[in-house]
Amino acid sequence: MATTEYESAPVGFFAFILKPGSSLNPAFLLAADCCFAALFFVFVWLAYLTKGNVHFFVLLIIELLLWASVKWQVLSVSSQHSLNSAHGRFVQELRRLSPQATEKKHQ
Repeated sequence: MATTEYESAPVGFFAFILKPGSSLNPAFLLAADCCFAALFFVFVWLAYLTKGNVHFFVLLIIELLLWASVKWQVLSVSSQHSLNSAHGRFVQELRRLSPQATEKKHQ
């Protein structure tokens, strides 16, 4: 039986998510933010329905702290990634200029 596009879509999605560096993909970050926002509204709604049960407020705080830690980690990884790419460009420029500088020294 041949697989259709719809049957292979979840496998492709999970294969993409499990690749190193996929956490910086804007589509993945948007999906994560949507999930955290949905969970936030679920906890707010449950706190309203239970007339302010303290457990839902504690879970809400935990969820917000988890969301903030994910955003902080993404910011840290992306700044490290940009730092590494800037360093790589600097090293490439030095290597490109290095033969020219050594030729002038020998002349």
